[in-house]
Amino acid sequence: MNTTGKPILVGAYGRTSTTGKKQDPGLQLEELRQVADQRGWTIVDEYVDAGFSGTMDRRPALDRMLADAKAGRLGVIAVFKLDRLARSLPHLLTLSENLACWGVGLVSIRDPGIDTTTASGRLLFQLLGAFGEFEAAIIKERVIAGVRRAQAQGKHCGRPRKDLELRPALAMLREHRSLRDVAAILGVSRTTLRRRLQEADEWPVLPTEAA
Repeated sequence: MNTTGKPILVGAYGRTSTTGKKQDPGLQLEELRQVADQRGWTIVDEYVDAGFSGTMDRRPALDRMLADAKAGRLGVIAVFKLDRLARSLPHLLTLSENLACWGVGLVSIRDPGIDTTTASGRLLFQLLGAFGEFEAAIIKERVIAGVRRAQAQGKHCGRPRKDLELRPALAMLREHRSLRDVAAILGVSRTTLRRRLQEADEWPVLPTEAA
């Protein structure tokens, strides 16, 4: 319940992945209205993205709501569940950090404890952020270890190697065309062309050619 005496200006956000009767954002908004009435909130606007996946970082209503929050028109953003707002932890944490910078709270009425307008709610979000950073670090370590194992086995890692026919390159270079021009004609970088020539033991092409 609002005991400050000042109106708490709320943006109510709803989202469904599909449109139609199977998923009705109105049900989410109705519950948000009931909670707002119980807590003494004033709903400034209702923002609804119908037919948008939660994996999409940019959505029309979400973008409009964030713009209103940044402009100081909202004091709290209320959602039915956190997965209505974002499906990934990194996206959710980014949204939360932006809202915190703008002085806007985040409340999820179906996720116990998710209320950044309270000290315990902020603590819970900090723990979520710590877990997110830990997960990202573990994934990074696994990727690096996998790349090193593949390299040790002689496998190529990184971007796929572009097929490059060296005979035209050699012919043009022997006509005293510059490495830069030949690389541009073949559609590769100068570094890539020189490396491929070195791997084929064809560099330098001319005795006077600089590496």
